[in-house]
Amino acid sequence: MAARQALQVHLDLLSQPCRALHILLACTRLPHTVRHVALRRGEHRTPEFTEINPMQKVPVMVDNGFILTESDAIIKYLVNKYDVPDHWYPRQPERRARVDEYTAWHHTHTRPHAAKVFLLEVLLPAQTGSPVEAQRLVGALSQLQETLDQLESMFLRRQPFLCGDDITVADLLAVCEIMQPEGGGRDVLQDRPLLQRWKSRVRAAVGDAFDQAHAVLYALRDRRRAKL
Repeated sequence: MAARQALQVHLDLLSQPCRALHILLACTRLPHTVRHVALRRGEHRTPEFTEINPMQKVPVMVDNGFILTESDAIIKYLVNKYDVPDHWYPRQPERRARVDEYTAWHHTHTRPHAAKVFLLEVLLPAQTGSPVEAQRLVGALSQLQETLDQLESMFLRRQPFLCGDDITVADLLAVCEIMQPEGGGRDVLQDRPLLQRWKSRVRAAVGDAFDQAHAVLYALRDRRRAKL
């Protein structure tokens, strides 16, 4: 019988979903190897990586030859297949449905709206050498504020985490998106004590994995501040 191949993940930790996956793997201690793919250097466009993921995006998971290319699918596959604490993606139908409810909403709200702020404030100016488009940034920040309002009213309400009393994969996906504007030195939770407390609970629940995953983002923020 052929030997089982190690679980392998391809990541760039400037990518929000990659950080969520990285934190989950660290917290669950699933044995794995990491292949770093530097998007800034175009490593996702190499023939070798394109053969694994023709979409040329990260993260990618390879589990004993089985390839999966979407972060939500990867995270749920791992917690379904391997022996990890139930709170990450509960087996009880109603509790699991709450996580699925958030992750479905996430793809049209938290993810694009936080990412757009980072795109306009950091990525596009770096790539083009042009100044920040102030009017578009104002619009993006307004969209993000609406999403943060909904996070508070729809998901947090009076519970400590997005989907109940325990941390789930929904919290990982959300917090990594909300952290992304930090790369431009912008704290979007500055005037939101409810979400600040939630973020602190997430950070405490995952321990050192939080800062380890965000080290690249912090470094980008600090370099930008040093230039000001």
